[in-house]
Amino acid sequence: MREKGNNLSRRDFIIRSAGAVGALTILSTPLISVLNRDKALAGEANSQHSDGTAKKRQWCMVIDLKHCDGCVGLDTPPQCTQACIMGHYKPNGMKWIEVFKHPLPGGGSFFMPTPCFHCENAPCVNVCPVGATYHMEDGSVLIDQRRCIGCRFCMAACPYQRRFFNWGTPVQPPEAAFAEYTPETQFPAIKGTVMKCNFCTHVMRAGKLPFCVAACPRKALYMGDLVEDVGSNGAEVVKLSRFLDENNAYRYKESLGTQPRVWFLPGHGELVGRRPDDPRELQPSFWPWGRDEGFDRSVGVWPWKESVPWTWEEKHK
Repeated sequence: MREKGNNLSRRDFIIRSAGAVGALTILSTPLISVLNRDKALAGEANSQHSDGTAKKRQWCMVIDLKHCDGCVGLDTPPQCTQACIMGHYKPNGMKWIEVFKHPLPGGGSFFMPTPCFHCENAPCVNVCPVGATYHMEDGSVLIDQRRCIGCRFCMAACPYQRRFFNWGTPVQPPEAAFAEYTPETQFPAIKGTVMKCNFCTHVMRAGKLPFCVAACPRKALYMGDLVEDVGSNGAEVVKLSRFLDENNAYRYKESLGTQPRVWFLPGHGELVGRRPDDPRELQPSFWPWGRDEGFDRSVGVWPWKESVPWTWEEKHK
């Protein structure tokens, strides 16, 4: 068993179900290859310099709200949320990247996808009494559920409310039981522990975009590397610093001093045809492995039959 904090190879992400592998393949788009188009190599070579030393990465995310309409224009649940659920075998009810509807100062509203912010000055890391939540060298913040004692200090400290607790036995698909646990994948999920968005560090090490970024039909999400000053949404590559400056980027609750690694570009979905007074609401997300459970609506988990009129397989076949 590897200890917390060690670099984990992409081989640690072991899934023994062909169906699960197929689902993950759908959600995969090259990242390292678009960051290094002139010298992209397959597999682990992408994470090394020519002299064999490891490249230093500092991951961040940019969310262009001008292109985000919460997928209401497509009459589907937010695909970033849904892809995250499917790719991570998310326990029922958890939305590691969740889309919220916010009011605009002049009237109307906008949709805001909200992952973990992977703060440089992370309150969750500062208060954890057992070191279960920690920074990786690439800037991402992970949780080692094997060390988590369930005190939930991190949840109380997080100003973004982007951590989730397994109060009962997590409901996941059978495939999750065949995976070797690592803090980067967080499955099988463990009762009495905290979970959250992990920036898909294991997926990016394999040279691909996070599930949410790859699945966004509006191309509103970008994954970036602060070291190389580039980012990509899978369709284009941008110079990160210029992209942020020219689009008036901001960081949510930046005044708190948490130094979040997620930037937003202001907008209300106007570039994909959404008006600020659009009355359409978000479609609810679903968890296929809980379709017959009849979950409590008050916590945002909907029974399968009232979620959407199609299954994931039907929509993506």
